[in-house]
Amino acid sequence: MLLSLSTTHEPATDLGYLLAKHPDRVQEFDLAFGQARVFYPQADATRCTAVLLLDIDPIGLVRGRGDGSEGPLAQYVNDRPYVASSFLAVAIARVFGSALAGTSKGRQELADQAIPLQVEVPVLRARGGARVVRDCFEPLGYRVDADPLPLDTRFPEWGDSCYLHLRLSGNQRLRDLLAHLYVLLPAIDGDKHYFVGDDEVEKLLDKAGSWLAAHPQRDWIALRYLKHRRSLVRATLARLLDADEDEVDAVETAREAAEEAIERPLSLNEQRMGAVLAVLRQSGARRVVDLGCGEGRLLGLLLKERQFERILGVDVSLRALDIAQERLHLDRLAPLQRERLQLVQGALTYRDARLAGFDAACAIEVIEHLDPPRLAAFERCVFEFARPGIVIVTTPNAEYNVLFDTLPSGRMRHPDHRFEWTRAEFETWAHDVATRRGYSVRLLPVGPQDAHLGAPTQMALFSRDA
Repeated sequence: MLLSLSTTHEPATDLGYLLAKHPDRVQEFDLAFGQARVFYPQADATRCTAVLLLDIDPIGLVRGRGDGSEGPLAQYVNDRPYVASSFLAVAIARVFGSALAGTSKGRQELADQAIPLQVEVPVLRARGGARVVRDCFEPLGYRVDADPLPLDTRFPEWGDSCYLHLRLSGNQRLRDLLAHLYVLLPAIDGDKHYFVGDDEVEKLLDKAGSWLAAHPQRDWIALRYLKHRRSLVRATLARLLDADEDEVDAVETAREAAEEAIERPLSLNEQRMGAVLAVLRQSGARRVVDLGCGEGRLLGLLLKERQFERILGVDVSLRALDIAQERLHLDRLAPLQRERLQLVQGALTYRDARLAGFDAACAIEVIEHLDPPRLAAFERCVFEFARPGIVIVTTPNAEYNVLFDTLPSGRMRHPDHRFEWTRAEFETWAHDVATRRGYSVRLLPVGPQDAHLGAPTQMALFSRDA
């Protein structure tokens, strides 16, 4: 794992003072998970480059754990020693601690000054693609070059991987650049190597308190940095915005209500749920998983039907699952009813053994919340690994949006939607998925139909080939 940091501010060798690391020596630092080294491949008056090389001990990482949660092989064979992640963030804080704090014994005036800086990270995992990286760094004033790395150079037809070669450049104070890397690299990677508790809120506020509140991706960064711990995210946002946690919750609830307000005159949500329930009844399914179950509306309908013997609700949002639990009164259900239903947290873009073994899977108004590059991961998770007998997917019909009086032209129905497809775009995606994964597919309209624009919601019913 490697990070290179360069400047052309003259004399460029002052970078050694700022980092408190002498350019003429290789310096080594022992860390809990390996060893860090700092060296300078170039150090002259016009350009100076410092490299932080992190050598992670993969065996040391898991020695003594014994949990086997990801299988014994996955503990040792993974990408952690090679990609920029929370390991690198910890190394930055340990090795460049004084620079991160903004202090310099020999060049304090320079430490307080913005200078031209360049950063290179050879391998960064970014499941959302280059756009996610640009959305994180560009608002902070960087020029971003994020080039995707191929899965295998010998087989170009396999396409690109989820890894990027990242280069950043801009005029920044060194302390700010290191703080940006400390927060954003783990957030983009999305897989911290240690437990995230209350102290992580303090770290985030300390390193990002001066810039995160105004960042357009604030909520996404906080959510990823804090490993989707919603209670910690709410606490962080409340302190960043100088607001009560209830106010932060109210803002999040208001965002969800915006889409409902647009569709309410059509009772569209009720029509969607009714259409999905009718398909499930007719299919004869007994075991159903609701992917992206949200606040549990479909789960409540399924519970009322004796046909459905096993029901699983999955959502990435702990807040939504908490609301679902309250809405469904799980603590007051009769034992036999309670045994039928389970709520779990999980992402729909990762292989999850808990999703296997179901007759039917539903993804109701879910895919439009995924970044387009993540649709392939969703497809594999559902259609290749979970592989239920039928899959029901609904999504907005973008063509119909012009008929909503309260929806401004060019806007999508929900602020978190990454896209909204036309009927032709959805049909193309559905048929491609069915062909690749051994399913047949039928497209159905949901809601009142316009002669030219179709229905407000479009549904795809996938049936696994025998």
